[in-house]
Amino acid sequence: MFETLKKYCQSIVSLSNEELDLIPLYFEKKDLKKREYLLHDNEICNFIAFVSQGSIRHFHVKDGVEKTCDISFENAWVTDFQSFTHNSPCIMNLQAMEETIVFLIRKNNLKALYQVCGKYETFGRIMAEQVAQRATEIAMSLSSEKPEERFQKLIKNQPNLFQRISQKYIANFLGISPESLSRIQNRIITKRKS
Repeated sequence: MFETLKKYCQSIVSLSNEELDLIPLYFEKKDLKKREYLLHDNEICNFIAFVSQGSIRHFHVKDGVEKTCDISFENAWVTDFQSFTHNSPCIMNLQAMEETIVFLIRKNNLKALYQVCGKYETFGRIMAEQVAQRATEIAMSLSSEKPEERFQKLIKNQPNLFQRISQKYIANFLGISPESLSRIQNRIITKRKS
């Protein structure tokens, strides 16, 4: 059941079989139905979760309107780091976009795992760096790329995106309307045909 997470951890830090066997002792498996929340805004986020299967939409609500900040797929880590670190209410919602399996580790279990095996501290640092890098990439993309460029990059990284995620959420993530997204798709199809 934990094989995907074990394989991922082993790809980041060299761990013995005994060290890998610690994973089921500290992580818990959670199955999410489509549109089920992993985290609601105003809750305290006390976990970091690994997406083993499926996808998670990160969004916040501003003036009653949902703003999609990211969509995480397999082998990604999800959390609200500000809430997790400062034990404060989060502003982010994490919602499954399809049937999703995550393995999550609670803050107290993460600290305990670090005590038991120092290699997991290295792993935790690398994991945090990956989450921070993803946030930086999104910020840079929003500030310097046109929606069409962002869309093409998204499709390149997730070719089956439209089979998995509703077009309205993709458009929301790109910061455009669903109609604008349709126009971008049509332009790209027309360019490919000519």
